[in-house]
Amino acid sequence: METAPQFEDVAHVRAALEGAGYICSPGVATVVFLAQATRKPILVEGPAGVGKTELAKAVARCLNRELIRLQCYEGLDEAKALYEWEYAKQLLYTQMVKEKIGDVVAGARSIAEAVDRIAAQEDAFFSERFIQPRPLLQAISAEHPVVLLIDEVDKSDPEFEAFLLEVLSDFQVSIPELGTRRALHIPFVVLTSNDSRDMSDALKRRCLHLYIDYPDRDLELKIVRLKLPLIGDRLAFQLVDAVRRIRALDLKKKPAISETLDWAQSLVALQVEELSLEVLRETLNVICKHRSDVQLVREKIEKGFSVAPGPLTAES
Repeated sequence: METAPQFEDVAHVRAALEGAGYICSPGVATVVFLAQATRKPILVEGPAGVGKTELAKAVARCLNRELIRLQCYEGLDEAKALYEWEYAKQLLYTQMVKEKIGDVVAGARSIAEAVDRIAAQEDAFFSERFIQPRPLLQAISAEHPVVLLIDEVDKSDPEFEAFLLEVLSDFQVSIPELGTRRALHIPFVVLTSNDSRDMSDALKRRCLHLYIDYPDRDLELKIVRLKLPLIGDRLAFQLVDAVRRIRALDLKKKPAISETLDWAQSLVALQVEELSLEVLRETLNVICKHRSDVQLVREKIEKGFSVAPGPLTAES
């Protein structure tokens, strides 16, 4: 039986996540609660840096569960995600017991019979002793409930996505040498996607969908204050308003909440108490990750960029 804590309702989810250092909207909390109640995975989509991966980590902390992470990438296959046989270890054991092979085939009247006798011993080398579990098998085989994070699933190939369907539908995997493994406890599954490609309808049908966008002003302020309690109120307001105005520009990579926090931490480290245009120029590379974006914002600064609240338009 599961002994880990459970979410009681949506309000409990919000409070628990905030206690774990993750501030979310009621919509996010609702999806997390329903995922636990229905035992369905969550497919979290949205721009990079808005807190998709951190959500899975916060859920694991709230529920006191181990977090098992599968980082997806192009070319990821079942072996890297599910399990591998430790061939070097198998070879070592073979060398250690090779003198026993003579005992096994002693008295065999033909090569075929000798091969059959050796084949009858293959279970000794394809057993739990020689299997190397990867994240998916680890999550299914775990003795206690876990949180399974399948990170940046959009970077994997469509073939791997198809493989995931069986795992997420039945929470079981087939190992030819050992048989079918069924989950001892259904894991809390979070898949993240940065929208680099569309996920299949089949995968989406098996998941609750959640889109996390850039936070609104009040939520972003609350996050900054939670993560950096030493930041002054005036600087926090100026910083968040400046980031929001920069996001309104046609940038290659808009600054997400992760860049906001990095910038806030940098300004605190520099002992800045008030955001000025000079400070903005000197620290712009913390929030803008592409040269063209830096140049665009600098052009706006030369045209009279203000750190006061309000949208930054093309005429600003």
